[in-house]
Amino acid sequence: MDFFRHSITMDIKVGIITISDRASQGLYDDLGGPALVKASEEYGWKVVADALVPDEKRDIQRTMLEQIRQGAHLILTTGGTGVALRDVTPEAVREIAIRELPGFGEQMRMESLKITPNAILSRSLAAVVEKGLVLCLPGKPTGAVECLGFVVEAIPHCIEVLHEVPTSC
Repeated sequence: MDFFRHSITMDIKVGIITISDRASQGLYDDLGGPALVKASEEYGWKVVADALVPDEKRDIQRTMLEQIRQGAHLILTTGGTGVALRDVTPEAVREIAIRELPGFGEQMRMESLKITPNAILSRSLAAVVEKGLVLCLPGKPTGAVECLGFVVEAIPHCIEVLHEVPTSC
């Protein structure tokens, strides 16, 4: 466990974006963003930015790019990955991504299906945007944290490769 904990605590700077029309209008509290802040800190990562935006492609893209340009290596989004008509997070990310990393979404769905049959509806994904790794996680706080946990081991290496940092292995 010590090796695992060390391998995921490299100096990862995180940006967190909650994507929700209702939370951005103040109709309910954002619980997903704070849950991801807590999880990130437990992994030893530094949260450098967090935001709450409506389900609008331009707002999602603008915020994501701002956070990456502010130094975030990893962007965690929560919300907008379901099948509702307003769920546009994957589309927003794909429009500005350099490449998609399908293994992340596959792993999140595969593990989530062990918990709930509704995971088959998830459109969670990962992509490279500029030099940042973007993970689009479910809107439900427990689902977002669980999905992050399912892929956490691959994150440091991916960020190292994106930033051309030599690995110690």
